[in-house]
Amino acid sequence: MGSLRLAVVGAAGRMGRMLIRAVAAEPGCVLAVALERDGSAELGKDAGVLAGIGEIGLRVSSDPTSAFDEADGILDFTAPAATRSFAEAAAARGLVHVVGTTGLMSADLDGLREAAGAARIVRSGNMSLGVNLLAGLVRRAAAALGPDFDIEVLEMHHRMKVDSPSGTALLLGEAAAAGRQVSLAERSVRVRDGHTGARRDGDIGFASLRGGTVVGEHSVIFAGAGERIELGHRAEDRGIFARGAVKAALWAAAQPPGLYTMADVLGLPEA
Repeated sequence: MGSLRLAVVGAAGRMGRMLIRAVAAEPGCVLAVALERDGSAELGKDAGVLAGIGEIGLRVSSDPTSAFDEADGILDFTAPAATRSFAEAAAARGLVHVVGTTGLMSADLDGLREAAGAARIVRSGNMSLGVNLLAGLVRRAAAALGPDFDIEVLEMHHRMKVDSPSGTALLLGEAAAAGRQVSLAERSVRVRDGHTGARRDGDIGFASLRGGTVVGEHSVIFAGAGERIELGHRAEDRGIFARGAVKAALWAAAQPPGLYTMADVLGLPEA
């Protein structure tokens, strides 16, 4: 098999440019498509120049219909509506689709599950090795400590982030819920304001901070009577997410159609 031909969507964005650099640096991959929305000022520019790696002879385009015919996989850190459309395109062609998009709602996730009948989709709120290892630790800690320890997920990101809680915070919350064998949707507390009363036993709380240029900081706090355990991760370089996404695409290319996680890619146990 030759090099895996990858399409980067949202190529002019911060993550798009990092994905282009990550594809260029990864043996076994080649950038086949760089897509942007209609009207983008970056259309027609060399994708390599856009990403700061010099000319590569590939221009940024806006037509996914024909462009995806030239690709084996899609790297997607865009927006929920766009991601659903790309998933449909991936399913129609049997492509790999790596999804790092955050802010997905239940209907979006249903769309990914449907597309995974024909596409190989890897979806994660965070593509880094460290965060996925952290999720495994959170799951084990939640199971071991039991309901006597309250769980709070704290995250901080740069001031331009548009969704809250972050995809990574939700990933960690899901890990905690899995350890407790409960539904996060039923036990999640996203907002506290005013006279809220005492904390309910078994809730998993979330708090979000925004400011400056913070790449991403996440902590999961287990607070018991007289003691507290904190598990955390700090991202110092967004390149970790791009490199993880490319690794995920290479892994998924050898898998049957289905919906996978980074735990699958990394061979991490679910418990």
